[in-house]
Amino acid sequence: MHLKEGFKLHQLGNESIVVAEGDASLDYTSIISLNETGAYIWRNIIGKEFDAESITKLLLDEYDVDEATASDDAYAFVESLLEAELVNE
Repeated sequence: MHLKEGFKLHQLGNESIVVAEGDASLDYTSIISLNETGAYIWRNIIGKEFDAESITKLLLDEYDVDEATASDDAYAFVESLLEAELVNE
């Protein structure tokens, strides 16, 4: 899967938000707030194919976390992207 085109990550002070820009904004009016980890993942998957396993690897490479926790968090992040309709499979 990959992130849909037209969604951009912006930094507003200490907050990271994803907003639809251009044609994507015609169909999508929500703003998604990401924590530091979510923003890290977003920056590392934009323009790339990814799945929960590749996100797990990103988390393991960046954070001091065990594999089970990283995997659970990665699957939850992917589920959130799917629910928000931010990905194409």
